[in-house]
Amino acid sequence: MTKWKMMITIMIIALIPVMYFNFFAEESKSQSQKRVIALGDSLTYGYGDKEDEGYIGRLEQKVNEKETEESYRFQNLGIPGQKSSGLQKQLLKPSVAEDLTEADLFIVNIGTNDLIKSNGGDLVPLHHDKIMEAKKEYVDHFNFILDTLEATNEDADILVIGLYNPYPDRDSDEIEAYVDDWNQTIMNEVKKHGNVKYVSTNPLFKGKKKESVFHDSLHPNGKGYEIMAKQIMKTYSF
Repeated sequence: MTKWKMMITIMIIALIPVMYFNFFAEESKSQSQKRVIALGDSLTYGYGDKEDEGYIGRLEQKVNEKETEESYRFQNLGIPGQKSSGLQKQLLKPSVAEDLTEADLFIVNIGTNDLIKSNGGDLVPLHHDKIMEAKKEYVDHFNFILDTLEATNEDADILVIGLYNPYPDRDSDEIEAYVDDWNQTIMNEVKKHGNVKYVSTNPLFKGKKKESVFHDSLHPNGKGYEIMAKQIMKTYSF
């Protein structure tokens, strides 16, 4: 055996334990990886964030920066403009339903479009009867969504993100009253389910200047989404 062949043989023998360790370390890492599926509308999608992260992308970064044995992989299925009825249909798609079975955590943010679109696409002026009728329909869809997630994946936790008043710096007591009413309804429904937790967002924006945390009349900017991500970290233990 030549000198070089002998050296290569020795190197291969020396590398076997390292290769063995790395293989099982990667396998263990893969097994410990948690999967998070985010569902909702343009807020889940992250519209308005110049960094194209939204609160979901920022949350994923924060979670994986923690020194834990588990890593998290986030899948964002948010659809801009989506209402609860649309999310209900989305969950029934075979490709989506298959993904649901593999999740360890669901994040659901839905209802903003139900409220606003029922009022004609804006919250000024307010139309009480239309908003109340829309809430009834929303509750039916919302429970269908939670029931579907629970039936598809009974071991996964579910985080439900509350609604917020998009006009925090305006004299909007009437808008605030409707947002609070819808949030209270959401919380009441959440209590009827097992592994479901409510994340409050409305207090996060109260008293803040509109231009500092919002991209437009509805969607947060990067700073606003950052605030939401931090709130989720405070509410749920990853």
